[in-house]
Amino acid sequence: MSGLAAGIRLAHFGKRVCIFERHNAVGGLNGFYSIAGRKFDVGLHAVTNFTPAGVRNMALTKILRQLRIDREEFALCPQKQCRITFGPLRGGGSVSLRATNDFAVFEAEVARVFPAQIDGFRALVAMLRGHDDRALAGGGAEVSAREVVRRHVSDPLLADMIFCPVMYYGSAREHDMDFDQFALLFRAIFLEGLARPLEGVRVILRVLLEKYRAAGGERRMKCGVKKILSRAGRAIALVLDDGEEITAADVISSIGVLETETLITEGRARSASAPLAESGALGERALPGRISYVETVSVLDCQPAALGWGDDTIVFFNEGSRFVYARPEDAQVNASSGTICIPNNFVYPDGKNLSEGVVRCTCLANYDRWKGLSGEQYLAGKRRWFAAMGESVKRFMPPLAPADALERATVATDVFTPLTIERFTGHVAGAIYGSPVKNRLGRTALDNVYLCGTDQGFLGITGAMLSGISMANFHILKAGGAG
Repeated sequence: MSGLAAGIRLAHFGKRVCIFERHNAVGGLNGFYSIAGRKFDVGLHAVTNFTPAGVRNMALTKILRQLRIDREEFALCPQKQCRITFGPLRGGGSVSLRATNDFAVFEAEVARVFPAQIDGFRALVAMLRGHDDRALAGGGAEVSAREVVRRHVSDPLLADMIFCPVMYYGSAREHDMDFDQFALLFRAIFLEGLARPLEGVRVILRVLLEKYRAAGGERRMKCGVKKILSRAGRAIALVLDDGEEITAADVISSIGVLETETLITEGRARSASAPLAESGALGERALPGRISYVETVSVLDCQPAALGWGDDTIVFFNEGSRFVYARPEDAQVNASSGTICIPNNFVYPDGKNLSEGVVRCTCLANYDRWKGLSGEQYLAGKRRWFAAMGESVKRFMPPLAPADALERATVATDVFTPLTIERFTGHVAGAIYGSPVKNRLGRTALDNVYLCGTDQGFLGITGAMLSGISMANFHILKAGGAG
């Protein structure tokens, strides 16, 4: 989506643009696929940064304006509610916080459950409202989000409950995250809100493709880039998978920082420029990401509301009182925390809904423990963790009667793993959020090659589009003159 947004923005200003996509479908981390006629979304649980019509100077309104998209074209429908649930706690029981697209609901929940923390929480929120996390700053020192939150929220349980959805929806770093990233995601989830088109991610991709075609953009599918040739610190050509060479004045890469570095490194064998390390390379700071996921999808023969699961759009769950956001070291999957998404539970217009029920569960996974398995071992792992994650879903959703009602209602399933992510996105080690070190300016070792997308630092679907727009404006259109 970052590449599509950049392409639209450039084409609007008369640039000749071509997008090269290695696969046969667009979307990358936010695409869809079909099995037996059913379409499954990848990545999209919800679009963050949702704001009502008429609200100005927000991320979503900026995107719509700069891509010349009417708000109705995305057909976004708000969530019912999300819920953060931790338990059982040491003394027994569990604790939950509800949130909707009205922030006052979440604030009231914090005051109800953590009355001694509400003043500090409000002070934290006031600081986050005023924090300019979208600025393209010149690479200042990163600040620990955990440390900043700790100054305002002294109860570790409340702090962990705040971090759980923020980290699952965009942190590439284990245990902690940069405060700029935290501020961006907290605002996107809690202060603005969550929404989804009835038809899912296909709607957003369809609109972006239509805008790109209408603006005159070219697109080449099943046509990957193998290397970037350079001379004197600038890219001089792209070498495609079939050996064809393409020249361009500027290149924007949405594949990730390490992946882009690999293309530059491989291209230097045929270039007369200096070694990568002498060029102020991205690779001097970039690190491979360790955060990857397994996601299960259950398709039901009824609406989830018929099972008593009609209230929650998204549930962020964690067993116990302490939340650990890290690659599980001793297992393929950590099924003790994660997210549950029910796409049926958005507020769709005119009583419409998905034709079938859908329940998705996402948990942290260990790429290395999936890599190298035989075909049968891989399938056995998928079966094992589908069952284990299903038990987690049932623990953190309202109880079913009978207990096997979910299994009885299930008519189709699927599972994707870190290897699926690596195969269809090219992200090293299936790192879904890329490198833990973000490159806000999007500069690379080559003067005319720029990054957009996850490793540039604007996260989520809205963030991806904002990244593409920002990099096109900042580096090629020179935003001041682009309007």
